[in-house]
Amino acid sequence: MATPAPARSKPVYRFASFELKTDSGELRKHGYRIPLQDQPFRILCLLLSHPTEVIMREQIRDALWTPDTFVDFDRSLNKAMVKLRQALDDDADQPRFIETLPKRGYRFLAPVEVVLGEASDNSNSSEEAAVGFEIGSQPQNGNVRNGNESGFGSVRETVEKNVQREGKPSKRIGTWVARTVAAMAFAGIVFWLLPVTWRDGLMQRFLQPRIRSLVVLPLENLSGDPAQDYFADGMTEELTTELSQVAALKVISRTSAMRYKNAGKSLPQIAHELGVDAVVEGTVLRSGDRVRITAKLIQGNTDAHLWAKSYEREIGDVLSLQENIAREVTEEIRVNVTPEEKLRMARPRSVNLAAMDAYLQGEYHYQKARNIGLHRGEKKEHETELDTAANYFQNSIAADPNYAPAYVRLAQLWAVTNTFPYPPRSMEGPAKEAIRKALTIDPGLAEAHLALAKIEFREWNWLVTEREIKRATALNPNLASAHRFYSDYFNSQGRLDESMEQAEWAKSLDPNDDGVAWVYYVRRDFGKFIEMKKSDVARQAFGPMAHYDLGYGYERAGKYGDAVEEWAIAMQGFGYDEEAEALRKAYTSGGFRSAVRAWVALLENRARNGEPIIPQLPAYLYAITGDKDRAFEWLEKDLEQHTNNPPFLKIDPTWDDLRSDPRFEQLLKRVNIP
Repeated sequence: MATPAPARSKPVYRFASFELKTDSGELRKHGYRIPLQDQPFRILCLLLSHPTEVIMREQIRDALWTPDTFVDFDRSLNKAMVKLRQALDDDADQPRFIETLPKRGYRFLAPVEVVLGEASDNSNSSEEAAVGFEIGSQPQNGNVRNGNESGFGSVRETVEKNVQREGKPSKRIGTWVARTVAAMAFAGIVFWLLPVTWRDGLMQRFLQPRIRSLVVLPLENLSGDPAQDYFADGMTEELTTELSQVAALKVISRTSAMRYKNAGKSLPQIAHELGVDAVVEGTVLRSGDRVRITAKLIQGNTDAHLWAKSYEREIGDVLSLQENIAREVTEEIRVNVTPEEKLRMARPRSVNLAAMDAYLQGEYHYQKARNIGLHRGEKKEHETELDTAANYFQNSIAADPNYAPAYVRLAQLWAVTNTFPYPPRSMEGPAKEAIRKALTIDPGLAEAHLALAKIEFREWNWLVTEREIKRATALNPNLASAHRFYSDYFNSQGRLDESMEQAEWAKSLDPNDDGVAWVYYVRRDFGKFIEMKKSDVARQAFGPMAHYDLGYGYERAGKYGDAVEEWAIAMQGFGYDEEAEALRKAYTSGGFRSAVRAWVALLENRARNGEPIIPQLPAYLYAITGDKDRAFEWLEKDLEQHTNNPPFLKIDPTWDDLRSDPRFEQLLKRVNIP
């Protein structure tokens, strides 16, 4: 009986946080699928099969098109490369992955790990191994012949020809197998001659599960003084930031991690809820001008301790200490760290104690102000917390004019619409100047580029916004807030597939992020939006705001009774009992529009009394009732204040009731959304 031809093993390429599966044609990042069309996929396969080598434009042409195919090669290639760089979030001017050599070709820059996938049939495993070892070999005579097999035919053809040039596989395989067996036997003898403790350590290291994601839980303050909580929280954030700058490691955001402070949950439960392989926990003890930090690395699913160490330093060296911890954690889990990342973690860093202390206290009060949110009874406290934070950030800068993070936070407080009432636009100039100073001190500060992107977004400067947010995500791929804002930007531009990709990425880093739900909302998939927001309510995520958002979904879906009830619950949660009572009473007596009119009447009354009102809310309510004139009056105020709403006018279903009015088209022209 004839022996069937052995099936080829199809390689899987891994680089940074990406994985390319050539058998299924999938590109994934942190486990999430990144859509990639056929031609960009085939180009990526070709580049990955020859890392660090120049792939000529002619080689790509021969690989993608047969000689009898008529095509505008330059235009098609450029378009494919743009799509590929978008998928990799790469920058042609400052590439991390693909370098362009003008008029010559392209080169893949990052380290590439090649893993052989399983063959589809029973096959000769030795022959597959031979194919795998030749994947990275250089093409003879610089040629990659054309192939038309779906996905990666030309790349596979190149691999097969490289094997053939070296001679018959069986002869090469026999030599290789013999040498391998001998080497393994020798290694086995040496292993069993080692001391028992060495053998156990090696076995534990080899058997340790692959760790590619983790969370840094809030470090415990051991001082016994609650006033020192800000310092422990700051150390948690710093360690999270250091680890998050390793592109090949998924690090859960500080926002999600802080929700587990004093939560009383087991580590395996926390790891399961966050979807991570490992947990970093520890303690902080500050005494005078010295600090001791103990850190532990724990396997998520088993609660097994993998590594632990204590560090004690002068407090001025605390940033270098955090880099040391991050470096040792990455070494322990054997994650791929680029030379640039290693260099950054090895750099000596000292900090002015007074500057750092003032910054950490400012950060504590700024986050406290953001958490207070829109609650009516806490507006005075909200203002006090913001003022306190601003004073601390300014004190930090006064203590050390080269402390870049303080400039960034001050700029956010001055001009980024993270809090309500919104910061006055008159502060945007000083805010941009503060960011400029921060970037002069530290050009690689992702948070500074993110803050600038948000300010430019508020000013409707779309090109600058995209440039800055793209830079922020490139500098720190684990910055969840950057991916969420990138999703919002794509949402505003109507680029919903890209928006969903970024939203899913943000959610993988911050499981409580709700960007995915809002992409469904913009897609008019109100059923999915309602489902996700009901989950937020059940988990008590976002407090009253989850009920408020859910009301929007119910209203757009035509479930008016449910909308009224969710809005009433939200108003009670925000401290507006009068609104809650008016909504329910008016709905019972006169129906949905009656309830909306009662609500908007109370908002108008508050505005007349000088109370700040988010303009888009009465505009939306008037649009529901059919009073378009009043709706447009409030939308005018919305545009004048440059709130968060105008960038989304083009796509947001909230305004579908007004789209047919010529005045709405005029508003869109003023915002100048592409």
